[in-house]
Amino acid sequence: MVRKPRGVQIIVFPEDGIHGFNFTRASIYPYLDFMPSPQLVKWNPCLEPHRFNDTEVLQRLSCMAIKGDMFLVANLGTKQPCHSSDQGCPSDGRFQFNTNVVFSNNGTLVDRYRKYNLYFEAAFDTPPHVDHIIFDTPFAGKFGVFTCFDILFFDPAIRLLRDSEVKHIVFTAAWMNQLPLLAAIQIQSAFAIAFGVNFLAANIHHPFLGMTGSGIHTPLKSFWHHDMENLTGHLIIAQVAKNPQGLISIENAPDKMDPSHRKFLEILAGDPYCEKDSQEVHCDRATTWNMNAPLTFHSEMMYDDFTLVPVEEKEGYLRVCSNGLCCHLLYQRPTLSKELYALGVFDDLHTVHGTYYVQVCALVKCGGRGFDTCGQEITEATGVFEFHLWGNFSTSYIFPLLLTSGMTLETPDQLGWENDHYFLRKSRLSSGLVTAALYGRLYERD
Repeated sequence: MVRKPRGVQIIVFPEDGIHGFNFTRASIYPYLDFMPSPQLVKWNPCLEPHRFNDTEVLQRLSCMAIKGDMFLVANLGTKQPCHSSDQGCPSDGRFQFNTNVVFSNNGTLVDRYRKYNLYFEAAFDTPPHVDHIIFDTPFAGKFGVFTCFDILFFDPAIRLLRDSEVKHIVFTAAWMNQLPLLAAIQIQSAFAIAFGVNFLAANIHHPFLGMTGSGIHTPLKSFWHHDMENLTGHLIIAQVAKNPQGLISIENAPDKMDPSHRKFLEILAGDPYCEKDSQEVHCDRATTWNMNAPLTFHSEMMYDDFTLVPVEEKEGYLRVCSNGLCCHLLYQRPTLSKELYALGVFDDLHTVHGTYYVQVCALVKCGGRGFDTCGQEITEATGVFEFHLWGNFSTSYIFPLLLTSGMTLETPDQLGWENDHYFLRKSRLSSGLVTAALYGRLYERD
């Protein structure tokens, strides 16, 4: 939500929050509202309740927006009659959509978004075409809107941002957390940072199903809630800028030539002071490393076969490659912990619970001391790092993931391109590192 002194200006509710889960197409039908097209009909359900039948939920939401004097975004199931001659019309003569609705503070139905990338949702249909919904507000300009699994795909999420005036996203979700790379608050924050927008994310709170984690995320700071212990939800309120400020670009970073960044640039450039090959790296300035490259190993992470190398020293440089992607890590840590960390790479099609192509460079804490534990879901860690993580990504759509102990979000110190490599730099972690990753999406290879 965006707040001004006299109160909240917009509120966002989670996906499935009204009707719940585990419906079939038939069993959810009694709970669906009829949904007229806001592009064709101007309608205030609270003030005109009898204009359309089967719109009880829309009427209640409209009245809530009026009573609260705020814009309101909520998720519900909707129905739309269709004829057998209509494109994609189901055999029962109706479309059923997973729908976000937007009401203005006077209760008018402003717009609706029908979820396009469904996640095993037998009760709902994929719309015949993608909705690219942008709504305007008097207090903060343009907002884009999409739902849950949509965040991993080009349409509608990325295409919405081609409108340079879209500075805010509202996001409804029923997101099952999956560490180490795709916890709800991780991907929410990463989207805000990657695209320089405010991201208002409402995730349903259902710990038994692994669903928790909502937030109001800006490119520089996040206000979030993640709780797997308690069943009660939590209302997040924050005030954010109308025009979000992005991370400092590499061109004007004030400490570009500090020692660690200089080493990073030297390695990247193949500087004469740094001779490097796949086996070892020699740097004549400051610290000299002469490390034999550790043996690579394979472990399953996020259902994918990652290639990894252990991170075992107090400081050093590591590289690991798979297919066309090479991931690099330049790191220091004040003390060695007994925990096992590893640098991993994956450059291939992900095929479990969805099919999409990813390029990933990830520094992760492993679940135990065995290599086969790297990629397991953990939330606590003590290992503190200062590091540069980078890779020769072949996409510009890269999500920076940075998570520390206790499900704590961190913001990178620097992000950007240098010599055709995308890098993330971080020092001064608040607690032990759980995950630092660059999660790239190659939409054209899906």
